[in-house]
Amino acid sequence: MDQKRNRSIYYEGIVSIITNIVLFGLKYWAGIVSGSVALIADAWHTLSDSLSSVFVIAGTKLSSQKPDKEHPFGHGRWEQITSIFIGFLLGIIAYEFLKESIEKFNAGESAHFGTIAIVVTVISILLKEALAQYAFYVGRKTKNLAVKADGWHHRTDALSSIVVLAGILLRNYFWWIDSMLGIIISAMIFYAAFEIVKKAINKLLGEDPSDDLLDQINRIIREADPRDLHPHHFHIHNYGTHTELTFHIMFEKNLDINTAHHIATIIENAIREQLNIETTIHIEPLGVKHNDTEPLSPK
Repeated sequence: MDQKRNRSIYYEGIVSIITNIVLFGLKYWAGIVSGSVALIADAWHTLSDSLSSVFVIAGTKLSSQKPDKEHPFGHGRWEQITSIFIGFLLGIIAYEFLKESIEKFNAGESAHFGTIAIVVTVISILLKEALAQYAFYVGRKTKNLAVKADGWHHRTDALSSIVVLAGILLRNYFWWIDSMLGIIISAMIFYAAFEIVKKAINKLLGEDPSDDLLDQINRIIREADPRDLHPHHFHIHNYGTHTELTFHIMFEKNLDINTAHHIATIIENAIREQLNIETTIHIEPLGVKHNDTEPLSPK
């Protein structure tokens, strides 16, 4: 399963790299011919997609390593780390083009768009949205956050190309349209970078399970034991391909430890089989708060 998953990610990365290099050459050439900072910025944004795809492939390779003595939970968090790299890369690119666009506006420079710019921009929009849809599909299939981030990288490039196309069509009305488009594209890239980094950091720091996941877990608990076990204190620890879940359940104080352990083990096994999540359950006596301790009976 892991090999098939990784193969899908590698294919997405390779297709992305090849397509983006070709698009970079076309956009950069059109930008030079027209003297457009927006088109050249869009070209470098496209090339950065290739670099982010390299990060995706490298991150998948690193995260697929088996657990070892130093990393007992595996190396899956390389996927989140890779997403952060991609986010910071986008942020740097956005800053550079924001600065260049402002300088061009202050200098009163305008671009001279032609048919070449229109054709290249339309081709870019279609190919980049196709790449985004492909990456989103692979991301859903593999549950790989870095691939989803790569998809948003493609999507922002498609959107920025749409903005450029709109500017080309309005070129005869506003001399400053190219500079303004550069600023708008920079803002879009900044936002995409922020969202990518935020999601990756949330995964690294740990997060509460979603309402949908909680519903599934509570259903499994009810199927394992009809009593109200008061499940609470849920925590998810995401390791990329490996997820750890911890939570607490409560039993009557007079229930023997063997029975409580047996029920907890049934729940853990069911969650593993149905949700592919490794679970550790903390057992508490009913009516006792989590931080409370009762004196042990003397031996």
